Amino acid sequence: MIAAPDRTPLPRSFFDRPVLEVAPDLLGRTLVRRTPDGPIELRLTEVEAYAGAADPGSHAYRGRTARNGVMFGPPGHAYVYFTYGMWHCLNLVCGPEGHASGVLLRAGEIVAGAELTRERRQSARNDKELAKGPARLATALDVDRSLDGTDVCAGPRSPLSLLTGTPTPADQVRNGPRTGVSGEGGVHPWRFWTANDPTVSPYRAHTPRRRAT
Repeated sequence: MIAAPDRTPLPRSFFDRPVLEVAPDLLGRTLVRRTPDGPIELRLTEVEAYAGAADPGSHAYRGRTARNGVMFGPPGHAYVYFTYGMWHCLNLVCGPEGHASGVLLRAGEIVAGAELTRERRQSARNDKELAKGPARLATALDVDRSLDGTDVCAGPRSPLSLLTGTPTPADQVRNGPRTGVSGEGGVHPWRFWTANDPTVSPYRAHTPRRRAT
């Protein structure tokens, strides 16, 4: 008999560690999104680590701005950004305060509340695609900039929280280059995923955007 996932909330100390420790340890954890229509739960299957000022791929590489300010705050908070004028992405701040490191949540399996996510992800061909990719994950969970700065360690009163879940065994964790990251930051093997999981998004190398002529 398979044991049920652990419902114990992850403490702030879980996030107060180096980003390359936190990122793979998030796989298999349960992300809870509490919406006015009901809760949604997701088992994390793919993430990417970003190491702040030491990482050219990070939003915090060139310092603090109005957009990335949450990354410089205490660990265990959500950093939500808007990209390409149409998509939101959800990150979790980790490491010591001021270091601005974080983990992008790239994909997962909806394990509760799928009926709510299907309404937002009508283009998904099946439930495995509901949160297959960072923008799809945020859309499925109704995440936008209003959740930027949310304390995911605040317990049931928070719209976002992390439960212990069933951590992915180390021998099932894979890693490789981050998706779509250019230049020096593109070589870091800081994308982590659960092996052979159908909800993991496909890897795509960086492709320079063409200017309109």
